[in-house]
Amino acid sequence: MGKNDNDGGSFLAGLLVGGIVGAMAGLLLAPKSGRELRADLKQKGEEAFDSAKEFYQEAREKSRTILEDARERAEALRQEANRHLAEARLKARDVLKGAEEKAASAVEEAKAEVKRVKGAVGAGVEAARHELTREDKTKA
Repeated sequence: MGKNDNDGGSFLAGLLVGGIVGAMAGLLLAPKSGRELRADLKQKGEEAFDSAKEFYQEAREKSRTILEDARERAEALRQEANRHLAEARLKARDVLKGAEEKAASAVEEAKAEVKRVKGAVGAGVEAARHELTREDKTKA
């Protein structure tokens, strides 16, 4: 896209220079007196200068407008990116909090299960002792 804009500016500059050269050639080749020729050259030179000055001002204004638009878009994109980042941080914080809660719950469940198994093992050992003691008494 930038290349097309540059080509348009080059074309306009070429058109302006070509017009000036053509006008000067026409003036130089026209049969006029020196005083008339100098006056015409001066007038055409001033016109060409004014045209070039106007073209420069228009180009300068357009470039300012484009630059300001680019700045505004960049600022809007920066603000949007910051908003998305803040949202992502909040979501990550919520996910981590949920994971911590689930992990704490799983740890508590595991502890309770360990206590239950430990109690069952203890009861099994006690029952085995009791049974062995009974067998020993019956044999004796």
